Amino acid sequence: MSNDILSKLYDVLQSRKANSTEKSYVSSLYAQGVDKMAAKILEEADETIAEARKLDKNAADDKARTALIAESADLTFHLLVLLAHYEIQPSEILKVLEGRFGIGGLEEKASRPSQKN
Repeated sequence: MSNDILSKLYDVLQSRKANSTEKSYVSSLYAQGVDKMAAKILEEADETIAEARKLDKNAADDKARTALIAESADLTFHLLVLLAHYEIQPSEILKVLEGRFGIGGLEEKASRPSQKN
């Protein structure tokens, strides 16, 4: 498996956005708008956290581990739907991560411009 799957998935998401069909789950998310996409991300994040907590209680629980992987994939998918909505490519996210690589987390966070509104 390669990291190229993110690019391939992004292309499919863009296609679904451009060629909406009633039978496409992704098209239905786009049709329902950002609030629906955001709600799905929150739902999948909650499910991911729930599975992580199960695994935290028993690190040898293969069922919880498998579920955590599956929920993480669902979360990633729905985040990619939202990013594709705004035409933000996975490579843009990876570029930010690459730029942060090798910098201590606390140091990197302190170096970010203030995000006060």
